[in-house]
Amino acid sequence: MCDFEGNSVHAAYSSFNVGDASTNYQLTIGGYSGTAGDSLAIHNNMLFSSYDRDQDEWGGKCAVDRKGAWWYRGCCESNLNGQYLRGEHTTKLDGVNWKSWKGKFYSLKSSTMKIRRIAS
Repeated sequence: MCDFEGNSVHAAYSSFNVGDASTNYQLTIGGYSGTAGDSLAIHNNMLFSSYDRDQDEWGGKCAVDRKGAWWYRGCCESNLNGQYLRGEHTTKLDGVNWKSWKGKFYSLKSSTMKIRRIAS
């Protein structure tokens, strides 16, 4: 992940799995390491939510409120599919956010997710 000031951090998980359509793309993660802080752990075991498919644990609709699609719980600590708000912003966690690194009111410049299949 990169911010607009030229800084970058990373988050790695020794276990990372996204299920298929039959499991509603459930996220299962574990074994965090990195420099970003773990803003994904709270989303562990959550189903993927989007505007038209609310699968979070909140009474409202996180995908609508946070303006993205993600493994929301109620609602989020990370939102890498949020709006591209170019740095500091005043609306909470609806940008490209990673709370443990830049907080609730900072939208990242970029993020990349890389998944490597490990042969069994």
